Amino acid sequence: MSDSAKFDAIPGTYVFDGKRCREGYHLNMFCKSMEREENRRAYTEDPAGYLDRYPMTPEQRRLVEARDWLGMLHAGGNIYYMLKLISYDRSTLQHVGGQMTGMTVDEFRDMLAEGRMGPAGLGPARQAR
Repeated sequence: MSDSAKFDAIPGTYVFDGKRCREGYHLNMFCKSMEREENRRAYTEDPAGYLDRYPMTPEQRRLVEARDWLGMLHAGGNIYYMLKLISYDRSTLQHVGGQMTGMTVDEFRDMLAEGRMGPAGLGPARQAR
């Protein structure tokens, strides 16, 4: 069994290995492009046209448009690149964490503050995936 396959059995663990890196290349390059003001402006002015610059799979593009953060991780997204898009949306990792776990932002913050970070402390959306 490969090292990556060993982690697949751990709920909520998505190893960003070479395979995921290749799968998510265009998705991640789109997200990374959000670090530049001129790219954020172009995306704001014409989201569909700007996305056309990045040959993502139709599913990856759908995930970006839906801001399905957990789906993007599954599709090869890297959280460090995704953070550029999260910031573009003027959002936070707590908001994203809440969405990923099926919790409100306040519930997610409370979970973090109370130290309930293990699989038993996660919300239903995260456990189902």
